[in-house]
Amino acid sequence: MEKETLEFLKKLKNNNNKPWFDAHRKEYEIAKEDMRKSVEKIIFSIVQFDKSISGQEAKKCMFRINRDVRFSKNKSPYKNNFGASISEGGKKSFSPVYYLHIQPGNSFVAGGMYMPQPPQLNAVRQEIDYNTKEFLALLKDKNFKKYFSGLSDEDKLKNPPRGYTADNPVIEILKNKNFIVLHKLTDEKILAKNFIQATTEICKSISPLHQFLKRAIDGIENTSV
Repeated sequence: MEKETLEFLKKLKNNNNKPWFDAHRKEYEIAKEDMRKSVEKIIFSIVQFDKSISGQEAKKCMFRINRDVRFSKNKSPYKNNFGASISEGGKKSFSPVYYLHIQPGNSFVAGGMYMPQPPQLNAVRQEIDYNTKEFLALLKDKNFKKYFSGLSDEDKLKNPPRGYTADNPVIEILKNKNFIVLHKLTDEKILAKNFIQATTEICKSISPLHQFLKRAIDGIENTSV
């Protein structure tokens, strides 16, 4: 990516208001296009090992920079980042996603299922319970461990979910409400010439997890709106 993209986001953080944004809209459009081109290249590269996202358009994977401030104490009108969610069913589906987050000092690549609905969540837990050995092998794979130490504990339950006992060998995994992994990226890595290749390799290490999760929710009606 171009250094001007990170510079724009840095300036936006310090000038998060509509008058400044309107005065610097041209810079925003240039930065947004840089992000779009990067996402487009990443999609093309991921398709080489995950055909399910074939046909996804970069611009439709990207999130709007405007914030929804209706129910937030933070009334800043704009996000200080660019984000893109790449998945088989698009941003509003419950399919596992490859997520790219670009924010100076806080960029990352993530993957998996974030906040799945109860039917999907129950199905994933059941699949892990039924195929524990296979799932643990995914987490121990050398390509996976190169980038991730394990699943994120974000919003994890304190007690076992309904239907599972505390002595289940993978109860700590089953307590998860999300099944996501995250790898931080420095600004230097974002600006490096091999950024697309490096990001693709991270996504490739996530792909086996995605295949497991997809199998778990296969056949469940997508209730996204």
